[in-house]
Amino acid sequence: MDRNEMSLRGKAGQWRRTARFGATAALALFFLFFGGCGNGKQEESRTAYYFDTVVSLRLYGVKDEKVFEGCFAICEELERTFSRTREDSELYAVNHRSSDTVEVSEELSELIKAGLSYYNITDGAFDITVAPLSEIWDFKSREGKVPSEEILQEALDRVDASKVRLEGRTLTFASPDTMLELGAVVKGYAADRLKEYLEEQGVTAGTINLGGNVLTIGNKPDGTNWKIGLQKPFGDSGEIIETVEVSGQSVVSSGVYERYFRKDGQLYHHILDARTGYPVENGLWQVSIRSEKSLAGDLLSTVCFLLGPEKGMAYVESLEGVEASFIDEDLQITHSSGW
Repeated sequence: MDRNEMSLRGKAGQWRRTARFGATAALALFFLFFGGCGNGKQEESRTAYYFDTVVSLRLYGVKDEKVFEGCFAICEELERTFSRTREDSELYAVNHRSSDTVEVSEELSELIKAGLSYYNITDGAFDITVAPLSEIWDFKSREGKVPSEEILQEALDRVDASKVRLEGRTLTFASPDTMLELGAVVKGYAADRLKEYLEEQGVTAGTINLGGNVLTIGNKPDGTNWKIGLQKPFGDSGEIIETVEVSGQSVVSSGVYERYFRKDGQLYHHILDARTGYPVENGLWQVSIRSEKSLAGDLLSTVCFLLGPEKGMAYVESLEGVEASFIDEDLQITHSSGW
């Protein structure tokens, strides 16, 4: 195994966890890093497991192990806030509430607000109350089963973000059956928090990788940009279809080909349209977003996928500081004007 590959085996100085974080709407893609770093700065790498994915840190010029410990302490804190399945988490308590009105933390309110803001933009396709649908689909095994119409409708009846109201930190539910799922935004938020902490610790060069959500710190130590390879849809593991250069930016992708199964010749993947309960079908296989903040990339990669090729690209073009690469089922690539 190359020294830059991620491993969960218990090497000295590494962290290892097996906590499960629940289904995520944004896909964990493989991003490959190219080129040496030079300038004599030593690379230090650590990995851990949070948010149902591998968290990989590659930092340069860091000599104090406490910097890495601080990063994983942040991950632990965020998992205790946002996990839908950990019984000691704040979100779990919200989903198993005894009252229709709940006071939530500043962090939880921030992510709920971000998630709710895209409900109207997508006409309800992006919905953070999608948890009941996520639970009836099994995309972790290739032996998946299509839910019956009865089961699907029962889940759909419990999905409706319009029944959630957030005022400040006060969260009000119109239905006791409503459950929140923040998997589509948590990794991006966590990456931004980690970068903020690392810059406070004086780190000027490095990469933060949360299962394919990549956020860079500055340039490489030799002054050049980071080069990130995007996985080729349905290609061999590590096979890239294009590369993008970034400096201090984030690259996040959502696609159909990591969590899926085929049944009777039909492809079923994990990006669900909350209006129908079924995987979205619009000819796209992958959407990648380049942005300053990883939270924006995490949200927009899924949102633009749900919007489809035309509306999704038009939406990206309306935003400042955001660029996109869309790959369709014919492996044709379309870029936004500033990609």
